[in-house]
Amino acid sequence: MTGDEIVLGALPKGITPAGEGVEKKVWNVLGHTYYMKAASGTSFAFETYDPPGTGVPPHVHPRQDEHIYVLEGVFTLYLDGAWETAGPGETVRMPKGLPHAYYNRGEAPTRGLFWVSPAGRLAELFDGLHNLQDPDEVVRLAALHDVDFLPAGSVEGA
Repeated sequence: MTGDEIVLGALPKGITPAGEGVEKKVWNVLGHTYYMKAASGTSFAFETYDPPGTGVPPHVHPRQDEHIYVLEGVFTLYLDGAWETAGPGETVRMPKGLPHAYYNRGEAPTRGLFWVSPAGRLAELFDGLHNLQDPDEVVRLAALHDVDFLPAGSVEGA
């Protein structure tokens, strides 16, 4: 990886320090902070910091499996038609094609380690979403990067 460009290839060895991203790569996406933890052609990992009241609406990754390891707080999750919660130490599994969403509906921030496999174009998407404030533009760009948001209002409680 060089500068602001993310080059996916073999997974490089190393340690990503706490509170940092690989190559200091950090994104602000609609109130969430994402820290890139690892990136290769086969997987992509990032830590999230989610203030109370934030969330990612229902969407689908048609080509990627996604996981969340909850570090702090409680995530409220939509998983294929059901609402669930996951707290510290729990792992959430979201196979490709599964409609899912996550929210922080608590009073304290949440943190989670997310990873997707294969990496796809998610890091490139985050580059495009960094500091973007228009949710409609987020949905448009996401669709160009293999993340399909469900229509607003199609999931009760989202």
